[in-house]
Amino acid sequence: MPRRFDRRPPERDETRINDRIRVPEVRLIAEDGSQVGVLPRDDALAYARDRDLDLVEVAAEARPPVCRILDYSKYKYEQEQKQKAARRHQQNVTVREIKLRPKIATNDYETKKGHVVRFLKHNDKVKITIMFRGREQAHPERGEALLMRLADDVAELGTIEQRPTQDGRNMTMLLGPVKQRQVQDSEAQPSENGARPQ
Repeated sequence: MPRRFDRRPPERDETRINDRIRVPEVRLIAEDGSQVGVLPRDDALAYARDRDLDLVEVAAEARPPVCRILDYSKYKYEQEQKQKAARRHQQNVTVREIKLRPKIATNDYETKKGHVVRFLKHNDKVKITIMFRGREQAHPERGEALLMRLADDVAELGTIEQRPTQDGRNMTMLLGPVKQRQVQDSEAQPSENGARPQ
């Protein structure tokens, strides 16, 4: 089977360094962060090469452009590590949906509530939808009461992010996880279990 090659061109590094800097003069910042001043580009380049470092343009819009003296490969590596760390810290928020009917049986309600609890424990948001049929639409207050009852039942783990709103035949509410309470609850449980007589 023939291999598939990624035909997208590799991302080009647009940062101007050393000979790629083509302006007559630059405002130079030394490797320790101190200002050297405005110099002809060739003098700034010689200043960097004398120190075995790179001349890197850091503010192209300034007049004259601001350049800094640093080890570019090390700088680029550190920037990539910062970006990776930032991506790791970004949480992907998943919105799960649970659908209910206004006249739901008790055991079905408990099952659906269990799903909501599980989703909230996994730090997912939960969109709860009440689906009205026929004459049920004449009593939206029943749907709202059911949504509020569910919100109260899972209040330890979730908080209302969007109050019940009617949209045609459906009424929806959005719950989000309560992280601090979740941590406190998990810390409190072992001590409660330990306090019970065996």
